[in-house]
Amino acid sequence: MKALKNIRVLDLSRFQAGPVCGMLLGDMGADVIRIEEIGGAPDRTWGLLGSDGETLMCKITGRSRRAVTLNINTDEGRKIFKQLVKQSDVVLHNYPPGTSLNEQLMRYAYLKRINPKIIVGAVSGFGQTGPDKKLVCFDHVVQARSGSLLLTGFPNCPPLKTTITYNDISSALFTTIGIITALYHRERTGKGQFIDVALFDTATFYTQMMGALLLYEVYGEIRIKVGNKGFHAYVGIFETKDKEWIVICAATNPIWKRLTRAIGREDMANDPRFGKNDMVRFNNAKEIDGVIGEWMLKRTAEEALELLQSARVPCGIVNTVDKLINDPQVKARDMIQHVTYPELGELSLPGFPFKMSLTPGGINSRAPRVGEHNEEIYSGLLGFSKRKLSQLKSKGII
Repeated sequence: MKALKNIRVLDLSRFQAGPVCGMLLGDMGADVIRIEEIGGAPDRTWGLLGSDGETLMCKITGRSRRAVTLNINTDEGRKIFKQLVKQSDVVLHNYPPGTSLNEQLMRYAYLKRINPKIIVGAVSGFGQTGPDKKLVCFDHVVQARSGSLLLTGFPNCPPLKTTITYNDISSALFTTIGIITALYHRERTGKGQFIDVALFDTATFYTQMMGALLLYEVYGEIRIKVGNKGFHAYVGIFETKDKEWIVICAATNPIWKRLTRAIGREDMANDPRFGKNDMVRFNNAKEIDGVIGEWMLKRTAEEALELLQSARVPCGIVNTVDKLINDPQVKARDMIQHVTYPELGELSLPGFPFKMSLTPGGINSRAPRVGEHNEEIYSGLLGFSKRKLSQLKSKGII
């Protein structure tokens, strides 16, 4: 049995943060119903498309759920939505506050009158409060505003975004944690609640977890970009004899000493330029790079990794995706799973990211097509007849 069995989620979110949350809830057993406009949500055609005309990203975020179409901009559509809310536990959306009629329909004050036990998870760029709450937003906007763009890349280069949209993914995780916490609280009290997650809050949290604010307050220093160096430890990325790349993270003094032994340079462990895990070592990292870089170029990646890993030095190969898919550790942890899609065949999807001994998560079903479960949901859950379904379709309601 999965942990969230018998929990029903209405997912009206789009693009990444909200859908990833819905995906995780579905992987943990929740009955996630994605509600889309007729013709499909805009993120179905956003980005690289498969041969079926839909974005590849939706094949990932759309898994482990069912899908219906519903025009909630009509009176009858809103009535149907209210019926679904009455039989659900969670409503998930990513409408910025005060920006549309749909957002007004998603407000917690309105939804809890329909179902007092409902939990509402709202993901937006800047949250439900504050002067910028209505602004539209994507991950890279909050990377910029939080200051993280100025921490990424090399000195004397323009601000650099990360390709991985970590604020979207992390906001999805925070929303998932919030919903599960709210479900636990409701189990004890019978009360639902509202969960407000902002990408900007997530990005600000990450920047401050790097200690950027404390560095400024205590030392008066604005943290700068350091490229592949570490802020408070020795980090480097090096090319090997066989043209592979390896990253080394000597985060503590004991690891630093093990690293110097592994490369045959124990003298560096006590050298005043390198011996302490502080700004002295940081400021002399270029000299360390030269020593380790030369050592790496004399060895293949396999040889270097064997020596470093046997000395318990944190290190790893810089994988391309074609190598990642065959990484034995990835396979051992089921972090790539295969799902068959109509017209596309078998596709590789990311596995469930954490392991549970009694209620393991995992992919329950492929991403559905637009409105694939209309009859299943509207007839099976709400009891609509086939005649009514036909009428709703002809009127442009579903």
